[in-house]
This record gives sequence, structure tokens and C-alpha cells, in this order.
Amino acid sequence: MAADTSKPFFPAAPHQALLPSRSAAARASLDGSYWRAFRSSELVSGADFPVTDLTFAPAAAAASSPTLAASWSTSVHLFSGDPLEQLRRISVAGDLAFSPSFRCDGALLAAGDKKGVVRVFRADKPAAGAALRTLRAHAAETRVVRYPVAGGDKLHLFTAGDDALLTYWDVPSETPVFSVPAAHRDYIRGGAASPADHNLFATGSYDRTVKLWDARTGNTGPSLSFSHGELVESVLFLPSGGLLATAGGNVVKIWDVIGGGRLVHSVESHVKTVMALALGKMANTGETRLLSAGIDGYMKSFDFGKLKITHSLRHPQPLLSVACSPCGTVLVAGSAKGKIYMGKRKKKAVDEEDEGKKAGSGEIDWVSPKPEKPVLRPNYYRYFLRAQNEKAKEGDFVIEKPKKVKVAEHDKLLRKFRHKDALVSALIKNNPRNAVAVMEELVARRKLVRCIGNLDTEELGLLLEFLRRNATLPRYARFLLGVANKVLEMREEDIRSDEKLRMHIRNLKRMVGEEIQIQHTLQGIQGMISPMLALATR
Repeated sequence: MAADTSKPFFPAAPHQALLPSRSAAARASLDGSYWRAFRSSELVSGADFPVTDLTFAPAAAAASSPTLAASWSTSVHLFSGDPLEQLRRISVAGDLAFSPSFRCDGALLAAGDKKGVVRVFRADKPAAGAALRTLRAHAAETRVVRYPVAGGDKLHLFTAGDDALLTYWDVPSETPVFSVPAAHRDYIRGGAASPADHNLFATGSYDRTVKLWDARTGNTGPSLSFSHGELVESVLFLPSGGLLATAGGNVVKIWDVIGGGRLVHSVESHVKTVMALALGKMANTGETRLLSAGIDGYMKSFDFGKLKITHSLRHPQPLLSVACSPCGTVLVAGSAKGKIYMGKRKKKAVDEEDEGKKAGSGEIDWVSPKPEKPVLRPNYYRYFLRAQNEKAKEGDFVIEKPKKVKVAEHDKLLRKFRHKDALVSALIKNNPRNAVAVMEELVARRKLVRCIGNLDTEELGLLLEFLRRNATLPRYARFLLGVANKVLEMREEDIRSDEKLRMHIRNLKRMVGEEIQIQHTLQGIQGMISPMLALATR
């Protein structure tokens, strides 16, 4: 019998039970797989001096191998090679070093110190020693030293420090182009140069504000200012130059500086203070991620395109700084106890491993297709429920749904014009305020007398008991005593014929007598005090 060649040899959709389970690598996200490929090691481990800043030389200067500068104790350490090895140590005259910054061509390196002095060194020659330029303007720690990133500007840099002074320098002449003495009201700890324009740079301070400056306008004031809400530790422009990331407290916020400082997104993925921000390039896709490091020991990778956290790396010590090489193959983090953790990713080995997984061992690797997400259309009920669980962002105009007011039982009965039932309901609850309010409403409607006349024996007993308890209260005495007189006038015969009602009247009479006696006593006391007050006023 000849085979039927009209049907394919393999079925178009094999049975689900025959398909192999999806591997862990296939289930993992692309970002998670990339960052897990880094092999962690300790680049430096020494005395307990915090590694305050880490920075790599620009991509143009690090074409062969990345160059890392780390401010640690009283010096700036330079690392280079593949893998990274210590190249040389630049001493900063016995003071603590802060904020190393490479020039755009990587030839020069500037760093600040604890006394506020900024020094410029040669970074491209291993044997270079003394500082080429010394910039003196600050009276306190210079925590922000930044060369311009865009435009190839090699002549200027800006500095800021704990004295709240902001200075824009002409490096060759060692003179400031302009200075802003009180740029902020507190320590300036964060700064960044714009990748879109070499004249723009941003600063962040412990006064919780972030300011955008333009070197072309000089010291006339910031071009833009907005509040982060927490003490600002780090500021960083995203690659486009239109978005700015700020870190303070346990929050990282993304701002639209082109749109006037509008808050785009807020990330609260850390449990302690976020100390540093950096950009990390993924070598396999070419995409850029925002990296944040905090004193909780975590380094987070944030996809600012999709506005979500994609990966977390845990370190055994609090982190103060983080940096990623321009090629995206080296990741470093500096701790508060003198250790620099390095993650190295070998691109060829990882790519070969990925290709091997894709190729398999010659067998056909069935992968079940992912179900397509149905498109919601107006004929679906879920179409009208979209975005009902979305939380409002800062700056959004929120139209709140009016809260449903819970109406009391007596109010419902009043709305139905069931006046007697409303009065009885208020008396049963035994709330003097509500009961008196119902009686006053019935007086306004001219229905209280009719309601008193229609009460049966038990309901009349409730009213008399309420009058006994509250008729002597100063707040309601005048109104309730008038109601009591009306009840005695209208229901005299019913009260005489019922023992329980007579007992309520006796109790009410006794309470009124006691109140009258108290008032007489108070009047006597007032008579004794009045002459004394008259003498005191003389």
C-alpha cells in the first residue's frame, strides 16, 4: 500500500504532552540572563576607606581596554587592561579624594579633595606624576567634579561642593568663568553634564532640590529647578539628554527636563538610601539600562524605556558607587568598607554558549508557541474596565468618585414621611443628639404633636424614659422640658391608667426637683462670689 504523501511527515501542531518543557534559560528574561553572565570577583580589598566614586574613561578613549578611576582614601586609583589591573595611584596631597572625572578624550583626569582643591592630572601616561592644573575656589569638600560630555569641550569643567558653591572653570588659565556662591541651600552632592549640550549641567543638593544650569547665561540663576522630595545623592542624564534621573532616599525619579521638570516615573525598589546612579550598556542588544546602587547592598537594573526593574544584584556590603564600562563587559561597584566588586563578562564565551543552546545536539527542539494576547474591542466587557487599577502619578489630575454616604435609619424614614417611625427609631438608638435633631425636624414640619398623639403605650414609655435621662442636660433642657409639658398635657389619661407610665413620670419629677435644687445652690454660690469679684475689680 503506497504512503499518503498529501500529509506532512511531522504534525503541524504536536500534542502538548509530547512537547519538552521549556528550559530555564528560555524562561528567563533577556536582561536577567545578561547580568547573570557576569562573574563576580573583588578587584580591591584593603583598609576600611569608602570607595566614594567610580568612573570609566569615555568610549573614544577606551577603544582597546576600559580604564577605571576609583577615588579611595587619599588617592585616585587607575585600573586598565583585560582583566582590570591596577595601573597607577594618583595621590591628592594627603587629603581624601572625591569625584574623579575623565575629559572627553580620556587624556586628563580631574579630582577634588576634602579641602576644596581640584587638581587635573595626566591619565594617558603611566609615568605622569604632579598635577598639571590646580583649581582653588571652594572652602569645603568638593564632591562634584565633571567635565562636559558633549561637543568635545576640552577646556572647561564645573565643580560643586559642601560649601554650596558652584564654579564653572577655564582649566588652562585656572580661573573661574563664573561662580554661583549660594547655588543651593545645603551640601551639593550630585552633578551631571548633559550628553546633548556641553553648556548644560545639573546639580542635586541636600536641600532636596535639583537645578539645571546653562553656562551661556553665567551666574544669572538656574534655568530649571524642581524638588526631588529627599536629600539628593546623585544626578544623571539619560542618553537622550531630555530625561534626568535623580536619587535620594530610597527613591529614584525620572524627570522630563524638556517638558519643564515634569515627573515621568518614580522607582522605590531599594529599602535604604540610593547613593549612586550609572548607565550600563548591554553588549548583546546595545540597549542602555539605568543602574542604581544603595547602602542596602543591592544594585538594580532599570529599563527606562519600559519603566520597570529588570534585574537585581546583591552584594555583601553597603554600596556607595557603581559604574559600567562603555562596552558593557565590565561592571564595578564600590562599597563603604574599601572593597571594589568587579563583574566581568566574556562576550565570546557567552555568545558561543547561547548559540550552542539554540543549535542543540542535532535533535529537533520543539518550543510551544506563546499564545497571542487578544486585542480588546468595545464588544468585550473587559474593554470598559481598562486602567481601573492604575495609580495616579504625580502631576495627574484625578477625578475621584464621590463616596457613598451612609444614611441613618431615621433619615431614611423621614425621607419617606414616616414621621412616627422615625421618632421611635431615634429613641431606640438612645443617641440624644440624633433624637433631638429628629424632634426639631418634626417641629419644623409641624408633625411632632401628631406623632406624640399617635404613640402607643410602649413607644410613649420610650419617650418618657428618654426625657428622664436627658431633660436636665443644659444643651437640650429648654427644648426637652417643653416636649415633656406637651406630653403631660396630651397623654394625661393614658399616663394615669398605666403603672409603668406613672413610674416614668415620678422619675422625671424627681430628676427635675433635683435639678431645681442644684440650680438654687449654684445661685447661692454665685451670690457669695459676686461681691468678692466686685471688690477685686476695684
